[in-house]
Amino acid sequence: MASAGGVTSAVVVGGSGRMGRLVREELAARGFAVSGSYDVDNVDELDEGAPAADLVVDFSAPAALPHVLAYARRTGAALVSGATGYAPEQLAELRALGETNRVTWSSNYSLGVAALRRATAMVAEALGGWDVEIVETHHGRKVDAPSGTAKALLAAVDPAGSRPVVDGRSGIAGPRRPGEIGVHALRGGTVAGTHEVHFFGTDEEVCLTHRAASRQIFVAGAVAAAGRLLSRPVGFYDFDDLMFA
Repeated sequence: MASAGGVTSAVVVGGSGRMGRLVREELAARGFAVSGSYDVDNVDELDEGAPAADLVVDFSAPAALPHVLAYARRTGAALVSGATGYAPEQLAELRALGETNRVTWSSNYSLGVAALRRATAMVAEALGGWDVEIVETHHGRKVDAPSGTAKALLAAVDPAGSRPVVDGRSGIAGPRRPGEIGVHALRGGTVAGTHEVHFFGTDEEVCLTHRAASRQIFVAGAVAAAGRLLSRPVGFYDFDDLMFA
C-alpha cells in the first residue's frame, strides 16, 4: 500500500475504478493527505501493518467490508462508506461500528438526491392513496440492481416496508394490487444516474426526477461529508444528518 505524509490521512477505496480515482483527486484538492488506496483484490493489505489513518473513504464492494471494519476498529479511523449492494446484516454491521467510530453510509452522496428523498417522503405522505412506481437508469457496467438510491427512495415511500414490491411485469400480470410499488432498473450507455418517482392518481400524475450529469457530484458530496464527519463525535450519521442538520 502506497503512503504519503501529511496532517490528515485517508485510505481511499476503489483504486482500480473511476470513482476511486475521482475521490482521491478530490481529497487531495481539499487538502487531505491520501496515504494509500486499495480495492477488492488487495483489501487484505488493510489487515496487518497498514498505517493508521484518520479517515477511510470506501467505494469498493460488499466483499471488502470485513477488512474495512477490522481496519477501522484497529485504528479508530472515521469511515465514509459509499459502497452499494450491501445485505441488511452488513448495513447493521456498519451501524454497529458507530458505537466506537465516526461512521456515515449513503447509497448516493448527491445533495440533489438527498433533497429528492425528502421530497419523495413528503409527497408520499400527501398522496397516500396513489400508485407509485420508481424507475432508475444507470450505465451498462453497473453490477447491482436496483440501485441503492432506488432502495432509499422506496424506503422514503414505504418506511415500514409493509407494501408489496414488484421489479417487473410480464405476461398476464393481472391488475395492479392495492398498495403495490414498482421498482424498475434500466441499464445502458454511459448514464451516470437518473432516478424517477412516479405518483399516479386519477387523471393526474406527479413525477419527481433527479438526473446526474457525472459522477463528480457523488465525489464532491462524499468528500464534503468526510470533512463534516471528522468534526463530529463518535456515532453513525446519515448523509442528511451531516449535510442538513
